[in-house]
Amino acid sequence: MEKVGAIVVAAGTGRRMVGADKIFSNLAGKPLLAHTVDVFQRCPAIDQVVIVLSKERLDDGWRLVKEYRWSKVIEVCPGGTRRQDSVKEGLQRLSDCQWVVIHDGARPCLSQGLIEEGLNEARQYGAAVPAIPVNDTIKVVSSDSFVAETPLRQRLRSVQTPQVFRCDIINEAYRKAKRDVTDDATLVENLGYKVKVYPGSHTNIKVTTPENLYLAEAFLKNKERGQ
Repeated sequence: MEKVGAIVVAAGTGRRMVGADKIFSNLAGKPLLAHTVDVFQRCPAIDQVVIVLSKERLDDGWRLVKEYRWSKVIEVCPGGTRRQDSVKEGLQRLSDCQWVVIHDGARPCLSQGLIEEGLNEARQYGAAVPAIPVNDTIKVVSSDSFVAETPLRQRLRSVQTPQVFRCDIINEAYRKAKRDVTDDATLVENLGYKVKVYPGSHTNIKVTTPENLYLAEAFLKNKERGQ
C-alpha cells in the first residue's frame, strides 16, 4: 500500500509577531503547532509526519510529540535559511513514501477534508494545491509605483497549503531548484508539470500577526461547536 507522508513546516522566525514565536503561541488553550499537527495525527490518510523547526526549538518540538502522543511523528528536524530549504530537509526524513502533503505549521485551522481532497486530486494529476478566489482587485505595480497591469480577478486565486505531490515529482523539483520561491508548487510548475487547483477554505488562514491569532481562535471554537 502506498504511504503518505506529511511535512509540517514551522522553522520561520515570525518577525511580525512582535517578538513572540508564533508556532508556540497559545491558541485556544494549547500551542498553535499542536492544533496543526493534531489534524495530521487524526487523519487516517496520513502515515508519517515530519515537523521542521528552528534549531532553537527542536527540544520544544519533541516535548510536544511526547505530551500529545503524536505516534505518526517520525522526526523533528532543523530547518534551513529559506522555507524551501526547510521543506527539502523534511523531504529527506520521509521513509518510503509515495505521496507527500506539505503544510505551513502556522495554518492551524485546516481540516482533514482539505488534506483528503488534496490527495484525491494529486493521485489523479500528480500535484494539487488548495486556493480561494481573490475578492479584491489586484494591480501589478511598476518599480516607480505606477499601475502596470490589472489582471482579471476571475482568474486569480490565493493559494494555501496543504500542497500535495507525488514524491518523485517534488523531489525532482527540489533537486533542480534554481531560484527562491514562496511555495512548493512553483518549483513543480518550473519543471513543466501541471498543478491541479482545488477549493481551499477561507478559515484556513496563516497566522502571521497577533490579530490573526484572535481570528484563528474564533475559527477553532466555531469548529468545536460544529458551526
